[in-house]
Amino acid sequence: MRQRPRRRFSKEFKREAVRLVRESGKSLSHVARELGIRNGLLSAWRIQVEAEEQTGLTPDELEELKQLRKDKARLELEVEILGKATAFFASRNR
Repeated sequence: MRQRPRRRFSKEFKREAVRLVRESGKSLSHVARELGIRNGLLSAWRIQVEAEEQTGLTPDELEELKQLRKDKARLELEVEILGKATAFFASRNR
């Protein structure tokens, strides 16, 4: 069986597809069929666009924000540990 090459869609195309669902009065499955894409794909795009509208951040930016928050928490823990270690060794050397 021959696989079709994976298609890539621009952000503008995705936003326009979601706009069509919202404004055309047609169902999501009908718009997906007209565009030649799966329902699940268009549904995922709608969720993605709604998340961007709520937060003002793209999915990449949201992922970066999550990673930065994780890094910050790790660094804060490291600073706390180093502070305690410094206090411990300072008290031992007296």
